[in-house]
Amino acid sequence: MRAMSLPASMEAFLSEPHLATLTTLRPDGSPHVVAVRFTWDGQEGLARVMTVASSRKARNLVAGPGGRAALCQVAGGRWITLEGVATVSGDPRRVAEGVRRYTGRYWSAPPDPPGRVVVEIAVDRVMSLNN
Repeated sequence: MRAMSLPASMEAFLSEPHLATLTTLRPDGSPHVVAVRFTWDGQEGLARVMTVASSRKARNLVAGPGGRAALCQVAGGRWITLEGVATVSGDPRRVAEGVRRYTGRYWSAPPDPPGRVVVEIAVDRVMSLNN
């Protein structure tokens, strides 16, 4: 992956414990939008979302390898959207890194259901307002 340098104000906003919407595309091309918690790793240029393999968002991404996803965090009049190619991984090291970052951002560990995976979005486009 590659580092992505964002202004300090955007990095600060992405460290606040807000929810975001994650948009993926269903196999029929229609958007699937769901509220999620996520983490941002500027050094790797990755946004991570913890989920389970059976979730609609994970199934959408597995069904369309190389597909894109978008995360949009909103708080009042501020927002930021992170877009990029998304992959789903059950690799224990990658899942553990997602858990570690999630716990740091949201002050508690994510749920640990059977089939837990991490969605990794290699961010290549950022849009924002008031950050």
